[in-house]
Amino acid sequence: MRRKVTFDPVLRSCAVILTGLTVLGALMIAEDVAAPLLLAIVMGIVFAPTADRVDRLGLPRWISVFALMLVFFALLGTLAYLLEPYIWEVVESVPAIKWEIRSLLHDYQAFLGGMEQVSDGAAAETSEAGNAETIGTAAPLPSMTDALFLAPQILVQMMIFFGGVFFFLLTRDEVYRAIARKIGNEKATDILLQRFCNAELVVARYFLTISLINVGLGTALASGLTLLSMPGAVVWGLLACLMNFVLYLGPLVVASSLLLAGILVFDGAWSFMPPVLFIMLNMIEAQFVTPALVGKNVAINPFVVFASLCFWLWMWGALGGIVAIPVTLVLVKLFDVLGELPMPPDAVDPDHGQDEDAPER
Repeated sequence: MRRKVTFDPVLRSCAVILTGLTVLGALMIAEDVAAPLLLAIVMGIVFAPTADRVDRLGLPRWISVFALMLVFFALLGTLAYLLEPYIWEVVESVPAIKWEIRSLLHDYQAFLGGMEQVSDGAAAETSEAGNAETIGTAAPLPSMTDALFLAPQILVQMMIFFGGVFFFLLTRDEVYRAIARKIGNEKATDILLQRFCNAELVVARYFLTISLINVGLGTALASGLTLLSMPGAVVWGLLACLMNFVLYLGPLVVASSLLLAGILVFDGAWSFMPPVLFIMLNMIEAQFVTPALVGKNVAINPFVVFASLCFWLWMWGALGGIVAIPVTLVLVKLFDVLGELPMPPDAVDPDHGQDEDAPER
């Protein structure tokens, strides 16, 4: 005789809470593996439409995915080669920047000290300068030995990332079908699979559009800073392009950095021109360009975005800030698309996962 099993809501809630805490602890412990793997899944979703177009050429799936990864590697290598001179220019200017910052701090301390405490202020400045030099000597820039020790860890994480992207693109149809079978029965598998594909397409289009917008923002900033004779304008444009993927925090970091750089490079009111230029471009992008190109169909509640950003920053630091918005958008669209298509009344098995021989409570 077939009997249904009823679960105590309290026990079910406790099980959900304990499972969530377990997953949270596992993600924190396995950060070095989980972070690049999660980023690989997100990038796999973004690259999925391109992989489907390559599949139409009639090539085997593994060949098309491998060719796509080779193109991606080639683009990254070309970008790194083109930006290498500008990056070294910034690295070589770090000591001068540190000296300028130290001079500004000393001048600010002398200004706060007042004219009546000139002698005490001078002594304090000398002491602070000595301490600053000691600190600078104690904590120098990473040496070649440090880089060699850190290189294997970075290499392993890169292998996890690219391997995750490759195998996700290679087997994502099987993954979606397995999830669809777990959610419903055979009658609902095709419908749920179509919904997953729709969500994947929406997310991929969103990130393609956002990527083009960020590239435009970086190009506009680099051009404007070049007109202002700002050193390293191309690097600043690249930084703005990448940091704009991190909502709220990214533009704030770029604006603060440009303010400091403007004070070091220019004099007077001209020092505020770089951050003002970026803020104006960012406002145009956020208020006009992005709403016009993206639309409201992928809009996310700002509180959800902020909470997700805080959570992932707490979990994984800077890398968490990178994956926060992509993961949030993927989850929101996957759950949101579940209500778009009609579901047959018998598509979801009400007894799915229940034991037929279990006694009724």
